[in-house]
Amino acid sequence: MPEGITPENLLNNIMETFHDGGQKHKSASFFQEETENSVSSQFNRLFNRQKPIHHCLGGGKSADSMLWRNKKISAGVLISATAIWVLFEWLNYNFLSLLCFGLSFGMIAQFLWANASGVINRSSSQVPRLVLPEDLFINIAKTIGGEINHGLGVLQNVASGGNLKQFGVVILCLWAAGMIGSFCNFLTVIYIGFVAAHTLPVLYERYEDEVDGFVSNALEKLQGHYKKLDSGVRNRIPRGSFRGKKAD
Repeated sequence: MPEGITPENLLNNIMETFHDGGQKHKSASFFQEETENSVSSQFNRLFNRQKPIHHCLGGGKSADSMLWRNKKISAGVLISATAIWVLFEWLNYNFLSLLCFGLSFGMIAQFLWANASGVINRSSSQVPRLVLPEDLFINIAKTIGGEINHGLGVLQNVASGGNLKQFGVVILCLWAAGMIGSFCNFLTVIYIGFVAAHTLPVLYERYEDEVDGFVSNALEKLQGHYKKLDSGVRNRIPRGSFRGKKAD
């Protein structure tokens, strides 16, 4: 045994080595577990979402309406859409008949206002006139045109982006929308989408953790079944043995 090294010192060095290795392993496993938890918490969100749902919906007045930030405005918008759908779908009115009826009632009210005020007060009062500003139609046209161009741009980016998974999801969504449109008319499809846009986001925001956990577990189970099916199909495929000829 070399000089200066006693059995007691050797035993102490061995114990210190194991102790340092255990501490390093614990610290490494702790950081690894923390990293895995952070990564899993990021990917457990629906559609790998990293931002709040309000920001994903645009963060403007439309997002406030969908998430019921102002309950009176959201309820009024939903009730108005329901009333329009009932008028056109259940009562079988069309746009031209409603327009003519509305203009007729407006003219009758204006006629009574102009003539009855002169008979009662003996002096004709000024009848209020409805004038729509021209900027209103320009803004509506710009908004609709901008949304249509944005949607076309998204579809074109998906088609030319090279992401096969995203391309398949969009194609399936369009196919499903086409199948729904074959059973319902265009107005009903728009109304269903409008109601879904004003109910699903607020429900998801309220039960966000439960929905994300359910979707994550469902995807894990589907992935596990897919792996089993894939391995079973691969095992049933006969594999031939290709042996090259030995060189002379």
